[in-house]
Amino acid sequence: MKVHPITDHIYALHADIRSDDLFEGIWPIPYGVSLNSYLVKGEKIALLDLVRDWVGAPVELKNQLASVGVALEDIDYVILNHLEPDHTGWLGEFLKINQKALVLATAKGVELVKNFYFEHERVRVVKDGETLDLGSGQVLKFFETPNVHWPETMMTWSESGGVLFSCDGFGAFGALGERVFDDEISEDEHDFFEAESLRYYANIIASFGTFVKRAIDKLSALPIKVVAPSHGIIWRAHPETIIQRYLRYAGYLEGKREKEIAIVWGSMYGNTERGLKHVIEGIEEEKVSYTIHRVPNENVSFVLADVYKSEGVVIAMPTYEYKMFPPMAYVLDIFERKHVVQRKVLRIGSYGWVGGAKKEYEAKMAALKWDSLESVEWAGAPTQEIAEILRERGRELARRVKGA
Repeated sequence: MKVHPITDHIYALHADIRSDDLFEGIWPIPYGVSLNSYLVKGEKIALLDLVRDWVGAPVELKNQLASVGVALEDIDYVILNHLEPDHTGWLGEFLKINQKALVLATAKGVELVKNFYFEHERVRVVKDGETLDLGSGQVLKFFETPNVHWPETMMTWSESGGVLFSCDGFGAFGALGERVFDDEISEDEHDFFEAESLRYYANIIASFGTFVKRAIDKLSALPIKVVAPSHGIIWRAHPETIIQRYLRYAGYLEGKREKEIAIVWGSMYGNTERGLKHVIEGIEEEKVSYTIHRVPNENVSFVLADVYKSEGVVIAMPTYEYKMFPPMAYVLDIFERKHVVQRKVLRIGSYGWVGGAKKEYEAKMAALKWDSLESVEWAGAPTQEIAEILRERGRELARRVKGA
């Protein structure tokens, strides 16, 4: 990988991570993910956000710094906008190599530096609104943006370059290759990264939509020319695109969702699947768009992305040993953790000798405050009578979604 100049004094450094590892130990990254760091060169030198020792990322960082004449030992400040270990995991090793650099973070961030990396001396708290003058006209300003998505998070602003270093804010999954800027990427690639930014948001940021909106409002007066996140595309041509996208995602938590239906289904022997086909017929009659995901065949990461944006949800699952189909129980647990609340929902499912999923399901959905249609359960295969009930439930759900 090569270094990418943003201005005469600011450079983007990045490593593409392509691995079977799960991001945060949960989320698959089949298309990879970028770890972006940034270099600001004045009379003093600042490195914004680090990497973890993951698929050779520290070697990539060192080589890219060298390509612009900077050794690790030359860096005066390490600015940590966010302390999650994908951005800080190599900090201990870096501080052994560089004996002079000072680590800057928010007060809560400094505590995490001490707890994660046992560094107590070479750390300094920066306050909201504080500036750091690197010389040669390079001034950085710090803005606390808590809970985007950890409580210690801040964003850093380059006053001369108009660059917002936003760490996990405005990020996306997906490796970048040698083209890192929004104006270097094709329309099809933008469609891909939009899908991966939604999945990233739904997986990582979803619980904190209120704080995303607060952060954007706080930064709204800045003349932002470049949005430089720590994962994903660097936005220099149209930084407003990713900001507006994140505002839209944050709005999903408040009810401003797409008039679509996300269908999530699992079936043991095909009887729930047969019933679901009739629900889909009803949805299609009402001409409402839908997405469909089978669990456990598809990872919950992808399921969550479509459910998060959709006003309507269909949960189709059989009873399994008197309770919910276990893969669906896991999915619903993730929905609760990510605050997938107040959707319009239909649950259906077959059972063998006796039902039981309904009771467990209703206890789970109480926390989600779903507006639920009457569930439909049946023994064995769906009869013609059940088929018509299912079609009508599909129509009804679609009508409710359209009227939302």
